[in-house]
Amino acid sequence: MIRYEKYSNQYTDRIDCPGTEKHYRLTRADQWCIMIEKFLPLVSPIQQMAVYEDDVWVITYPKCGTTWTQEMVWLLNNGLDYARAGKLTLEERFPFLELSGALSLMDGDSVGRVQDLPRPRHIKCHLPVMLLPDAIRTVRPKIIYVSRNPKDAATSFYHHYRNIVGYDGPREHFFDAFLNDSLIYAPFSEHVRAYWEWSKQPAGANCLFLTYEQMKRDLRAVIGRVSSFLGKRYTEREVDELEKHLSVESMRNNKSCNMDDLLEWARNTTHSEERKQLSKTNFQFIRSGTVGSYRHDMDDDYIQRFEEYERAATEGTDFDFFF
Repeated sequence: MIRYEKYSNQYTDRIDCPGTEKHYRLTRADQWCIMIEKFLPLVSPIQQMAVYEDDVWVITYPKCGTTWTQEMVWLLNNGLDYARAGKLTLEERFPFLELSGALSLMDGDSVGRVQDLPRPRHIKCHLPVMLLPDAIRTVRPKIIYVSRNPKDAATSFYHHYRNIVGYDGPREHFFDAFLNDSLIYAPFSEHVRAYWEWSKQPAGANCLFLTYEQMKRDLRAVIGRVSSFLGKRYTEREVDELEKHLSVESMRNNKSCNMDDLLEWARNTTHSEERKQLSKTNFQFIRSGTVGSYRHDMDDDYIQRFEEYERAATEGTDFDFFF
């Protein structure tokens, strides 16, 4: 049984904003995570949701290469059908399971939408293991989890909060909330570790664990691993074409997955008047697409604090954020 209670501290108080307000701590046995009040009605529907063996799930902590991975996975699992991919948005092809519970002002029934998808379903979510459907352990659909080093993940999430969620505070307050496990979907370290450990279990062959850094270092090799995981085979020329399609510049210009609709929603819904003026700049949902972009936003003190956080997160495991 999942229990929940209102959660508030100096960190949540400083980052509350129109898109994510009223934080709650959810617990299940010895596991816990932070979500917002809007998510609470989704707990039971998600737990009880039907899961199918031919489902394909892409799961990440927010801002860890989710959109990039979704586009790759959908194309690999659909015969590289670029024409169809161009006609349907990524949200239509690969919907976000808990979207209506992840943003305070987002309407709709995202769980019902996923339940009604024709099979095989492609499902995106950011949920920690403890909040996944109960049937996912026994049915064992294909799960692709992507991690990212905490410094870059936090930096990208900060820009997401500013430009999508409606946060107008200083970056230091946001980084403090990340380091003190007080953001939605926190704790980051346990989120990553739980999926890493799942992927290493004898029964975890249905969970492929990737890192953003692997994808940046050798996307072609990752395409090969994901193809094999999905039971697909493609020629060298086909992989060449997919690699070009998945470049940062191509993804930014791809209207089916560059999230322009979400940006427009944010401008009209979560942005303060100050933010509306600032939004006239050229922010893009697919931002830098690099490893090490945190250096533009963190001073030496925060870099050191995040490196200490990384060491604590990986202590006692064979996991490395950069492997």
